[in-house]
Amino acid sequence: MDQGTTTVAVQGYLDDLANLQGDSPSEPVVRKLLARAVDRLHRICGRLLHRSYPRLMRGPLNLQPEELLSAIVERMIKSLRGIRPRNAREFFALAMRHMRWELNDMARRLDEQAYVAELRESREQVPLAPSVPTACSNMQRILDAIESLPEDEREVFHLVRIQGMTKPEAASVIGVSARTVHRRMNRGLMRLAQSLGDLVPSSPSPPGAV
Repeated sequence: MDQGTTTVAVQGYLDDLANLQGDSPSEPVVRKLLARAVDRLHRICGRLLHRSYPRLMRGPLNLQPEELLSAIVERMIKSLRGIRPRNAREFFALAMRHMRWELNDMARRLDEQAYVAELRESREQVPLAPSVPTACSNMQRILDAIESLPEDEREVFHLVRIQGMTKPEAASVIGVSARTVHRRMNRGLMRLAQSLGDLVPSSPSPPGAV
């Protein structure tokens, strides 16, 4: 199912939601909307898990994209009772926010369980030194850095790097040129490199370098 066809179909259902009159029930339209978008949402869940939360896919959670998708569909059904995205762009941005919230909640609960287990096994019953960086804290820094990008750069980053769209596809969704998408992506990556540069291992000096 191609990106453009899905975007057009999603927009049609969003228009139907916006045109509901009075006490007309919205849930039947919402369920049709989610059923039409489910393939793309599933791909986004898989990419987000593999790229940003791979540890949740290992034990003890062994989280799979299908399980995350199920949780997101439930979240979106509730959210769309009060929120009306105006277009497919806003709809998928809303779904992405719910994915990050769900995954952050899971990661936090996993860390809490691991910490409690470590305390039980420790004779001294002392917490880890707060100055020692962890994979979780680094991941949170990366997510925070992405969220702190200017809106236009953040949107392009999510569409291309997380949803897996090509730059021309992202351009058609946003309504700008592919060159504009390219510029926004480059600016966003430069900002991320500046704010997260200390997480990149320094390259070893070449032989003979002083």
